[in-house]
Amino acid sequence: MLYLSSIMDAYNGEIVAYKIGNKQNQELVNETLKQLQLEPGTILHSDQGSVYTSYEYYALCTEKGITRSMSRKGTPADNAPIECFHASIKCETFYLNSELRSSNTIVIDIVENYIENYNKVRIQQKLGYLSPIEYRELAA
Repeated sequence: MLYLSSIMDAYNGEIVAYKIGNKQNQELVNETLKQLQLEPGTILHSDQGSVYTSYEYYALCTEKGITRSMSRKGTPADNAPIECFHASIKCETFYLNSELRSSNTIVIDIVENYIENYNKVRIQQKLGYLSPIEYRELAA
């Protein structure tokens, strides 16, 4: 089984960092966070899972100048955008065709292609029918 750790920019819904790993653990989350180059004071929202409340994660956020924000316990709606993204990737790929889960290589390829398409091509009504990257570039 593989796990996806991803970080979404709340401004435009773009997946700005992600990592796929064999274990849903501290290392997976930290490696995802290490990909980010953010302005000091950037707010990073997560749930209250043990990996996000750990000292190691706290120290990494502090080192990067990130302000942490956490949802209330047992309230996935507080983290709705990323929860919705994860539901979409499952529903639109793996739930439609169980054969797609046949190997880790295939799963990784599907996830990477999905994220690239989601960021560059997939339009969103809330972004004026632009993709997340198009919306960000328009604002730049």
